[in-house]
Amino acid sequence: MPSPRTSGTRRLLGALAASLALVTASAGAGSASAPEPVSAAGPAASAGLREVMFVGNNWDGTADVIASRGDFHRIGRLNVIPDKEQRLREIYLNPIRLAYFLGVRSGPGEGHDQFVDDMYATPDGSSMVVSRPSFADVVSLDLRTGRVNWRFPVSGYRSDHMAVSPDGSTVAVSASTANTVHVLDIATGRELGSFKTGDKPHENVFTSDGLLWNMSIGEVTTALDAPWLDWSKGDRKITVVDARTFRTVRVIDMRDRLDAFGRGDLSDAVRPLVFTPDEKKVYFQVSFLNGFLEYDVESDRVTRLKNLPGNPATDPDRTTWVNDSRHHGLSISPDGAKLCVAGTMDDYVTVVDRETLTEGPLVPASKPYWATVSGDGRSCVISESGTDRVTAVDFATGRRVASVDVGDHPQRVRLARVPADWTGPAAG
Repeated sequence: MPSPRTSGTRRLLGALAASLALVTASAGAGSASAPEPVSAAGPAASAGLREVMFVGNNWDGTADVIASRGDFHRIGRLNVIPDKEQRLREIYLNPIRLAYFLGVRSGPGEGHDQFVDDMYATPDGSSMVVSRPSFADVVSLDLRTGRVNWRFPVSGYRSDHMAVSPDGSTVAVSASTANTVHVLDIATGRELGSFKTGDKPHENVFTSDGLLWNMSIGEVTTALDAPWLDWSKGDRKITVVDARTFRTVRVIDMRDRLDAFGRGDLSDAVRPLVFTPDEKKVYFQVSFLNGFLEYDVESDRVTRLKNLPGNPATDPDRTTWVNDSRHHGLSISPDGAKLCVAGTMDDYVTVVDRETLTEGPLVPASKPYWATVSGDGRSCVISESGTDRVTAVDFATGRRVASVDVGDHPQRVRLARVPADWTGPAAG
């Protein structure tokens, strides 16, 4: 479990004081810029593509590529920070960027640098596009060589969750300290547009009606975690924009909807969410809640709440919960009948019947941080960040069916396609 935030603050101040002595020049930082071309993107694989899963190992700066079904065995690994020395040199030469870099380490990074948050494949399977929070950027990496194709520095000082459009041509990334979402051409890194959000934009979701939803979660690293201090967490809302023009078409303030539902005690910081296949309902997690809520899109109302069991061993001190999470990770089966919930601070995963909201077995899991769906749609796949592995749970039975070891602190897991003969970047 995370160390107390006060000690993290002391580490931050000490590291900052020591590091500023190394500063020899100051460069402007904090605004987005055009992508930095590094090398030409590789050609599309001629041997065809295979379906896999990307697993982002946040603390060691790697991404594992694993099978998307069956035994989920590891196929290969990619270094997502091949330019680490160059990026660190730039950061240490700029006192403002250095302060934020160390702030990410002591805050959301739980004492570690955050080198990979989210990742997707390009449609041709030649590259992996990765958001790197500590470097405040998005990069495209050639899967054959491991080299950087392009780099896009985001506004502000930290990048976060991403989403890819249904046709795979664009990628949206949250710039969490700038309250901005950038939308980029996935092949070139060119910015197509951007829009403003609430405080600390987090999850992004494209829908089939041409919209892009962004959920802002506010300040999650402060120790002001008592329910009566929830107002201090900032402006949290769902911003829905036209995915072509990036103009806001709707703003949803869950504070009002939760109050109308009779749960003014709950946080309105919307964490992971999923749509039903017809996109008429949304299931979402909020800060500090061991469970999830149901939201009807057409009537604009919160309609149901599911409380899930708490682990008696979970520390009741909310300031020890990771970035205000209690449960963080939610997926839905392809037929919409089952939900899969990652009980992050309660150390389990469970499958819930969507009609009755009855949970299945509580499958032990160590700090599960994300949930998605396997390539064949049969399993919920979670990242166990506490034991550095990925685990699959069968939607039908609610039982564990496979686990595979991955790198340090896996978080996001995404389906992708890579060249059929890919096993890792070529040496040299």
